[in-house]
Amino acid sequence: MLYVKKKKAQYLHILGSWKANPLKALKRKFEKLFRIQYGMMKDMLVKIVTWTLFIYLAYCGLLFLVQRQMLFPRYLVETPSQNEDIPFVEKIWIETGTGKIEAWFLPPDPVNKATPAPAVIFAHGNGELIDFWPHELKKFNGFGVGVLLVEYPGYGRSQGTPSQKNITEAFNRAYDVLIERQDVDPAKIILFGRSVGGGAVCALAAQRPSAALILMSAFISVRSFAKRYFAPAVLIRDPFDNLSVVREYKGPTLVIHGKFDEVIPYSHGMTLYRASRNATMITYKSGHNDCPPNWKVFWQDIESFLHRYGIIENSKTPPS
Repeated sequence: MLYVKKKKAQYLHILGSWKANPLKALKRKFEKLFRIQYGMMKDMLVKIVTWTLFIYLAYCGLLFLVQRQMLFPRYLVETPSQNEDIPFVEKIWIETGTGKIEAWFLPPDPVNKATPAPAVIFAHGNGELIDFWPHELKKFNGFGVGVLLVEYPGYGRSQGTPSQKNITEAFNRAYDVLIERQDVDPAKIILFGRSVGGGAVCALAAQRPSAALILMSAFISVRSFAKRYFAPAVLIRDPFDNLSVVREYKGPTLVIHGKFDEVIPYSHGMTLYRASRNATMITYKSGHNDCPPNWKVFWQDIESFLHRYGIIENSKTPPS
């Protein structure tokens, strides 16, 4: 009975307040309701932000762990079951801190050979092996230029794992082996990189002297692709800052890029060209994997570039 009287008194008090000042009572009611709703929304917002941040950090952590598998998809590149015995290839094994690295040397054709001769160090794309290139790169031999194809650590039959540090060590060791050859002119070493290989030869160019730098379908840096994956650039483990190297490189630089490159945008090639102190730019109407679209034209462009800077003389026979 006492409880009923108490509740009745509270009700009459509220009703009295409502009758005395209905707007004030309504305002208090809405304020109370707003505080409840605001508190609920605030709690929900905090939970959403917290979970979003957690998911993003987990995503960035996953990218950090798998980025080398993305940059160097070596397990997707099938190594030939039988190591082809190519008559004009001299096979070399180079010792590094992470194991033996395979390299192939293609000597100049006898008819154009000068002793010692210029030589190219070639770095292939991330989805290739040195096995794919001897027959095409033999065109250099027709210019009187030797070619050293260097495999990446962990690719093909080479030991180790691919990373900027390990690749740079492998190419530095390969360079040192190359210039010790009696048939190679150490003052005429050409560095040629395609796609991610541009990063390999730029890293080499920063540590060893060379007569010329050729970059085909190359990027300005790996960090520039971080925004494509909505990730901070600081997470990139192998930055390959080609742009910084090209800015400081004093020798002639040939930049080759496809206008419609869907993997490494054409703007990267243009940026490298504009940053260079002494650059030549060649643009082909091609994408990434079909660059160059016409190999005959490509080799004419290469010969013209090397001849212009006195690295080669006119070859006696055109490359077939």
